[in-house]
Amino acid sequence: MPAFKRLPVAFFAALFAVAGGATTADAQFRRPPARHDDCVLDRCGQPENPAPARPSAPDAAPDADASPPQQGSVFRRGSSPSTGRFDFYVLSLSWSSGFCSTNERGGSGSQCQIGSNLGFVVHGLWPQYERGFPSDCDASARPPTRAALDVAKGLFPEEGLARYEWRKHGTCSGKPANEYFSDVKFAREKVRIPKEFENLKSEERVGPSDITRAFEEANPRLRPGMMAVGCVRGVLQEVRICMTKDLRDFRPCPEVARNSCRSREIRVPPIR
Repeated sequence: MPAFKRLPVAFFAALFAVAGGATTADAQFRRPPARHDDCVLDRCGQPENPAPARPSAPDAAPDADASPPQQGSVFRRGSSPSTGRFDFYVLSLSWSSGFCSTNERGGSGSQCQIGSNLGFVVHGLWPQYERGFPSDCDASARPPTRAALDVAKGLFPEEGLARYEWRKHGTCSGKPANEYFSDVKFAREKVRIPKEFENLKSEERVGPSDITRAFEEANPRLRPGMMAVGCVRGVLQEVRICMTKDLRDFRPCPEVARNSCRSREIRVPPIR
């Protein structure tokens, strides 16, 4: 596998002196400030019972879906969601083997079978307010048609997730299911996956900042403050990338970026 970008030799000389001559591969990655606790993306520094926020106020943190994949969410939902009225999108890309290794239900389903050969897959495309987010905007919305699900095929790891994402998030986009899934495809094609994650055959241990840097280098218009890395129990879970409402560019999202994983080092399991 192509290695993550290495740092200058002078750095390693200093590191060698401090670490007493350690020369492991892990020592070649630049480390963020030491921190010993894991930080699930949706719980970094957030109060357990935050006050609700107005849909029109600034700065969003991304939603975390309950199932699948299952993650707790303490982010504020905007009150009285209005279909089609939101400020930007978050494209969430799940690292499939990381999700499968931390899934409390044991990683069941075709996504987690050995030989699935899945790397980053679409978790969801989520409408966001500047502060808070809408969800489940149209209880009367019909399930997506077979034609619409055909548009989503190959984007989500399983059809059940596509259906779930449409119900919870797609109904807030103001578009029919086939157009929403077309937008998911368009957003996914805007993001280049770093070469470091292609055909990953062995586990890596890196800092979240290394993952962020790799995405920024692969996507020149993606700059600091426009994405976050999610981890669960010290394992890479996903990346969340903020995009303009027309999906033509990336955009800053301070609260999303601020709630990135803060572990000093996380594991990146190999592709199954």
